[in-house]
Amino acid sequence: MNRIDISRHGGEAQLRYLDGDFQVITPGGFVRCAVTGAVIPLDELRYWSVELQEPYADAATSLSRYLQVKTRR
Repeated sequence: MNRIDISRHGGEAQLRYLDGDFQVITPGGFVRCAVTGAVIPLDELRYWSVELQEPYADAATSLSRYLQVKTRR
C-alpha cells in the first residue's frame, strides 16, 4: 500500500491486536506507532503488543517499548 492508497482507504484504523494477527474494528488505511507516532500502512504493520494493544513502527521500537514496560513492573 502506498501513500495514495492510504488516502483512498480513509483515515486511521482502529484494530484489536491478536497473537499473529489483528482484527479491524474501524476501517482505515493506517495506524500510528504508539511510541513514535509514525504512520504505518496496514499492509506494512508487523509489530504490535497484544498485552498493551498498541502498534509499533519497527522491531527496535517494539523492543524499546517492551523494555520500558518491563522495568516499570
